[in-house]
Amino acid sequence: MIDDILKDAEDRMQKSIESMRGEMAKIRTGRASSAVIDHLTVDYYGTATPINQVANVTVQDARTLGVQPWEKNMVPVVERAIMEANLGFNPVTAGDLIRIPMPPLTEDRRKEMVKIASGEGENGKIAVRNIRRDANNDFKSLLKDKEIGEDDEKQAEDRVQKLTDKYVAQIDDIVKEKETEILTV
Repeated sequence: MIDDILKDAEDRMQKSIESMRGEMAKIRTGRASSAVIDHLTVDYYGTATPINQVANVTVQDARTLGVQPWEKNMVPVVERAIMEANLGFNPVTAGDLIRIPMPPLTEDRRKEMVKIASGEGENGKIAVRNIRRDANNDFKSLLKDKEIGEDDEKQAEDRVQKLTDKYVAQIDDIVKEKETEILTV
């Protein structure tokens, strides 16, 4: 029973880490990455559709993204969606290819991005701590129902704390890595 709770807690913590990695990928660095526009949606015949389902998004070079809609009539729609997203991009259309030059980040903008990355890291830590709290509450209810003893509860709480420490350290590493990536000119 304790092992089931611990396994569930570890699975949820791993999912929190993956979710945080996804959010971190959206944060813009100095290099081009398709992840910065993956969350955009375009109006595809009246339906809000993710951009990667109506176009091929590629990294052309270190500072340029290429977006090639699969249908020629979608080019202006995709271009408008990119401009309306307020990401600071100015797409350039050449035939059926939309090029998105990534403007270099200013020092102030880099510092702002580092703060955003730190905030995402903090959100990840909060999620992991909430999972720890849920697991500890489950242990307390097992103790209350006399399904486990006090010693078992203490050992289980120690094990979930070790899990929490492990995942919080992973989050710190991810945030540090992202900050380094952002500050690299």
